[in-house]
Amino acid sequence: MHRDVIEKPRTWAVVPNVLEYERARSEFSWAAARAALDGLPGGHGLNIAHEAVDRHAGGRLRDRVALRFLAAAGARTELSYRQLAAETARFANALRALGVGRGDRVFALLGRVPELYVAALGTLKNGSVFCPLFSAFGPEPVRARLELGGARVLVTTEELYRRKVAGIRGALSSLEHVLLAGDAAPAEIPGARALAPLLAGAAPRFEIPPTDPEDLALLHFTSGTTGRPKGAMHVHEAVVAHHATGRIALDLHDDDVFWCTADPGWVTGTSYGIVAPLACGVTSVVDEAEFDADRWYRILEEERVSVWYTAPTAVRMLMKAGAELARGRDLSRLRFVASVGEPLNPEGVVWGLDALGLPVHDNWWQTETGGIMIANLAAMAVRPGSMGRPLPGITAAVVARGPDGRVVEVAEPGVEGELALAPGWPSMFRGYLGDEARYRACFAEGWYLTGDLVRRDADGYFWFVGRKDDVIKSAGHLIGPFEVESALLEHPAVAEAAAIGKPDPVALEFVKAFVSLKPGYAPSEALRLELIGFGRSRLGRAVAPKELDFLPALPRTRSGKIMRRLLKARELGLPEGDTSTLEGGA
Repeated sequence: MHRDVIEKPRTWAVVPNVLEYERARSEFSWAAARAALDGLPGGHGLNIAHEAVDRHAGGRLRDRVALRFLAAAGARTELSYRQLAAETARFANALRALGVGRGDRVFALLGRVPELYVAALGTLKNGSVFCPLFSAFGPEPVRARLELGGARVLVTTEELYRRKVAGIRGALSSLEHVLLAGDAAPAEIPGARALAPLLAGAAPRFEIPPTDPEDLALLHFTSGTTGRPKGAMHVHEAVVAHHATGRIALDLHDDDVFWCTADPGWVTGTSYGIVAPLACGVTSVVDEAEFDADRWYRILEEERVSVWYTAPTAVRMLMKAGAELARGRDLSRLRFVASVGEPLNPEGVVWGLDALGLPVHDNWWQTETGGIMIANLAAMAVRPGSMGRPLPGITAAVVARGPDGRVVEVAEPGVEGELALAPGWPSMFRGYLGDEARYRACFAEGWYLTGDLVRRDADGYFWFVGRKDDVIKSAGHLIGPFEVESALLEHPAVAEAAAIGKPDPVALEFVKAFVSLKPGYAPSEALRLELIGFGRSRLGRAVAPKELDFLPALPRTRSGKIMRRLLKARELGLPEGDTSTLEGGA
């Protein structure tokens, strides 16, 4: 049985950046957080890449390792801050030579390799907009994001291009340049250039142009329950929050070795896998390989990782592998472990004490918030299962709709409602690309409404209850049912499709699909396997359904909306709730 509270020690080997929570809240200001950064020379604004790289490259940290890359096959590559400044300058100069400028969209479809990180920071230096894609996406999610984002440049590999992009290239009218990692670019790929010689021929110095803090910097796509993916827009001022939350929520100190296991295709891997640790001047470990329990423990030990940021799915996979794998490892340098992406169950928090000698500190944020909003800080007592408390500079509340339909704050502890945040933090998204109405709908009565249901206890700790909508959370990924259903509907046998999240002890949920067939097609095991494979080819393994059932017809409301809630209740044997709007009655 897990503990209700894990108290923190009175003495510290490394004193946390925040020792007294209430005092930190009362003394904090975003203006002071901004003053902790340099700004561009000459007062010419604020640029993420300058704060993350260039300001360190010319000072005492110039020879410190900024990024340490561990290749899947075992090779090891390091870039100091000075070297990273030169490589990102080359990329910015290469973009400029191609005529790519301010506001142009540069997408990256890459694994966790050096070219991805150089492209991200070089793009930001140039004043262009960086848009990362998860390399496990299939062609359809890639097409939707490149098309919606108006991609002008794509940085990828020849293999990924041929598998994910070649078949959809005709739909990408804005895509002019394809920069392929390596030394060669096949002539049959339109607009292709080999990245290595392009960078080798570019100058290693680049003067970052004046950058307004409100200039668009990052575009992160996140799925919703209906319609197309949402492009959350973030600006250069976000680096103020990345730097501050790196220090406060992740307790980064100057001599830390930091490992964020998230892929930069997701917002965690950009905000905390690239920007925050570099802005804080620490050394980051980047592992190209996929999860392997023994490899991960070996990295923690051999790289002397001191701060580790991972996902609850990974924690559950390590739990499944057994705590004995950690025993005998020298993890004495590890002093702080945090997780994000989905709720971390209490057993996962306490598992950290057994396997690592440290509790796992859960925290909460979203693509839209751009950075950590609520966390269990290093010096705080941990309440297993809780998201923690709002960071200094963040005002969070539980809200509900009053009798008049207006959003009102719920003052009483223990009452469930929607998590709301008072706008104004620097990494707050500035809109959804091309969808102002959807953006405005996120706000009411001075609050940003997160869509997550929570409760707050008497001591101000927040506890996750559930999601208001149907978004599926699988292995830290947010998967929109509509995207899955749209792909399945492309198969000639499928008349209707619906997707739900089904509980999984490791990934939290996996996608299960339900389909009804067109006349002339009959359910069979062969067709089931064909449809699962079809979904995987369109969506990629991370998003595609892992189970699929046939139904004569899908339950719909009289207005035509598929009742995913009802499908999920029936699948899990839960109460079906109100079915009065169901087409044809209950």
